[in-house]
Formats: sequence, C-alpha cells, structure tokens
Amino acid sequence: MVRSTSTAMPDVMNDAGNDFIALWGQMASNWGIPRTMAEIHALLYIAGQPMNTDDVMAALGVSRGSTSMTLKALQEWGIVSRVHLRGDRKEYFQAEQDVWKLFRIILRERKKREIDPLHEALRELRLATAKQQGLRAGKAAAPIGAMNERLDTMLEFIEMIDAISQRLIASGKGLELAAKLLAKAS
Repeated sequence: MVRSTSTAMPDVMNDAGNDFIALWGQMASNWGIPRTMAEIHALLYIAGQPMNTDDVMAALGVSRGSTSMTLKALQEWGIVSRVHLRGDRKEYFQAEQDVWKLFRIILRERKKREIDPLHEALRELRLATAKQQGLRAGKAAAPIGAMNERLDTMLEFIEMIDAISQRLIASGKGLELAAKLLAKAS
C-alpha cells in the first residue's frame, strides 16, 4: 500500500517525458505491440509514481475505455500493478521500475506468445516431414531429407533460443551480472 495522499499528476509531461513516451510507443509499434499500450506503460514508468485512470487519460489524450483495457492488459503482463493510496477511493497504477525485472517479464511474455508456439509448430512439422521421408525411397526421399536437415538446424536454433530465454527469465540478479560481464568483455 502506498502511503501518500497526493493525487496530483506528476510533472513528467515536459519535452523529455513526451519524447520518452513517443520513443517507447514507436519501439513497441515496431515490435507489434499496440502504441497506446506502450505509451501508457511509458507514462507510468517515467512518472515513477502511481497515477489514476483520469491522470493517464489527461496526460495522453486516450479514451476511458482504451485506458481501462490497456491498464488491464499491462497488469496481465505483470509490468503494471494496481496500488491503493490511503484516503483516496480511486484506483492507481504504477509501472515496474526495476528495468532488469521488466526485461525478464517482457521476455517471458514474448516467449510465451511467440517462441513457444513457433517451437511447437516446428516440432510438429518436423515429425510430419520425417513420416514423408520414410514413405519415399531413393532419389524421391533426397529433397525431403535436405529439407529436414534445414528444419533440424532451425529447430536446434529455436531450442537454443528457448533455453537461453528460460535462463534469462529465471536468472534474477544473475542476468544483470552476466550482461555487465559481457559488456566489459567486448
């Protein structure tokens, strides 16, 4: 529980705050994440303190419905949480401020939505092509065999990315240490 009774919107809507929000929105849009979702997250992150729905709407010019749906989605991702301000009945929201934890949460969600389904589809495809190769003999099996080698290479790569992702997600402070060591090594 946050023990503040201040409901004033933080003064982040200066040029740098606006630039950060626009930059975050553009980056997310490039990754296929809705711009509004990214901008609301960016606002809550850069504000560094809880904001209510009305404050978010006013700061970004977003409708109540869109703001509410987006805040719910951000909570489902685990990068925004609901907080209560003593003496205020409104709901407030704050973004995760630890960038390493934020990275791990986003990686977990992207892995679940993108890497895991791709991994499963590639495994199923490879099983299907193995059956096709087994049904053909001689020269007729060669093109499928070559394709299977390429599929195996891709599957190995995706499995390696999956394993690395799992390690990064579970690493806690180890991720930060590893990143710093890698940065110094280059």
